[in-house]
Amino acid sequence: MLLWIIGVIKTLLGLRKIRQINSQINGVRIKQYSTTILLIGSMFSVAQLHAAGGIYHANSKNNAIKQSMIAEFAIAHHDIPTALHNYTVLAIKGNSTSLKQRALNIAIEQEDLSAALEIATHWVLQEPKDVPALFYLSHIALKSHEYELAAETLDKILKIDPNAELEEILASISPEQASDREDLIRALKTSSEKDNPSILVLIAGLKAQNGQLEDALSTINLALKKRPKATSYILMKANLLNALGDQQATLAWYEKASKKYKNNYDIQIAGAKFLVKQNRNIDALNRLENIIKKWPKQEEALFIAGLTSIDLKEYEKAEKYLVELRSSNQYQNEAYYYLAVNAERKEHYETAKAYYRLVDGSLYSISRRSMISIFAKQNQLSDALRFLTQERVNYPHQASFLYQAQAEILMMMNNKKAALRLLDEAIKNIPDDPELIYAEVLLLDAHVDKEKLDKLLQNLLEIEPNNPAYLNAYAYTLALQNRNLKEARQIAEHAADLAPEQASILDTLGYITYLQNDFSAAAKALKKAYELSTSVKIGVRYAMSLYMQGKMQQFEMVLQELQTNHRNDPQLEPLNSLLLPQQIKKS
Repeated sequence: MLLWIIGVIKTLLGLRKIRQINSQINGVRIKQYSTTILLIGSMFSVAQLHAAGGIYHANSKNNAIKQSMIAEFAIAHHDIPTALHNYTVLAIKGNSTSLKQRALNIAIEQEDLSAALEIATHWVLQEPKDVPALFYLSHIALKSHEYELAAETLDKILKIDPNAELEEILASISPEQASDREDLIRALKTSSEKDNPSILVLIAGLKAQNGQLEDALSTINLALKKRPKATSYILMKANLLNALGDQQATLAWYEKASKKYKNNYDIQIAGAKFLVKQNRNIDALNRLENIIKKWPKQEEALFIAGLTSIDLKEYEKAEKYLVELRSSNQYQNEAYYYLAVNAERKEHYETAKAYYRLVDGSLYSISRRSMISIFAKQNQLSDALRFLTQERVNYPHQASFLYQAQAEILMMMNNKKAALRLLDEAIKNIPDDPELIYAEVLLLDAHVDKEKLDKLLQNLLEIEPNNPAYLNAYAYTLALQNRNLKEARQIAEHAADLAPEQASILDTLGYITYLQNDFSAAAKALKKAYELSTSVKIGVRYAMSLYMQGKMQQFEMVLQELQTNHRNDPQLEPLNSLLLPQQIKKS
């Protein structure tokens, strides 16, 4: 019951759309629809109050109905302050749980913690042993940094139910600052229920967040002495041991817990997942197979077993486990994807393509790219083009990606003109799609297609003016055209500020400054770009910038490194020719 209440509170705190606020405690559901339904809903709330033996006389009841109607009308018209005021008054004056929850929903949604705290406080004063009210108050007190009040309220909950599990209460609202967490720890340590395992586990979690891992481990051990069968405590200890870097102790703890609690699925699967993380896949699969024998319908175990089997090249086993998930609400998409991967590993390409076709959602694009790769292996790129054309009909919301994929295939077929025509068509069909525009930008020649390229780049930056990739493309194009270098440098510097670790952007900046004869700035940018990418092209530009400064020792070191790593690369020939005169001088 208590954990369910915590879940409800967490759900309420996570809401982001006031027009979709629901109150689910006691079976009440309130949603925003038409004005008529709003009226009926508000009347129903007050009717509940009356049916429960409310304290209002006839005039008060009418006032309450009127006030509820005003509040709901205010919500319908996005006048939240008015709605909150009216519901707060109703909540404080009345005994209706549904009205108190409604008022709290709105206050929490609007992050009006003072109003929420006032409502929850009055609720507890009216019903001091109402556990849901106490949970609301403790949660809001924590969120409001009222740690003494939170600790006192948690004490009251534990006095009513000494076995109440409280650790989840901090899941979404744990104090962000270490100092706040210390204040809360102090408050909890001075509470009358400080030795209750539920309080100890809260303290352990807060200490862990503050990096006090040894203290956290000692605290959770105290909690485990009092409540040794608590799954969450067992798993917290495992996580703390792992965080301390003691892999052997973590493994030993999982082994001990797994043997002791053979019928506890959560402990068994956690131990299996730890083995996977430790790359002990054979042991992990053995553990997973035992879990599946005992809990054959546990989808998480089936999924992990399937993936582990693929890693171990146990392809038949992988298929056996993943096939079970084809109707899963949670894992269906992933199951199809990894069934395809499994078939591809076996070189059963037609089966792989059949499974990839079934993949949707977040794995859609990677599954289609995998299919394209198979088509390429089979020398069937024309078939790939036809397939993707049909996909645009079946998945119109994926049209942008599909157009780009088709353009890439046409480039693989050395048909640049067809790729550009396709992208022109795509941009007409899906105007102002930055990815499509960028895809065409990358194919256009900076000199041959100057006007078209300039137009597309301007359009691109109108859509996303602070996208570093698009800024970089514009700056590099200007550099290639050797025009407006001052503007190009400013654009490249702006892009570098936005993405300081992007090698291609630093390369552009280095190239532009090189063209400006600012070889020192060029070397600085290109040195970092080369360190990030080790690209031959960037390395050559870096070496050239050193040469132009007369830094021959550094130049020769970079050249030697390039020659070692990229032997016989034709891009090194200009550097070798520069080195030759120096060797002649030395001789």
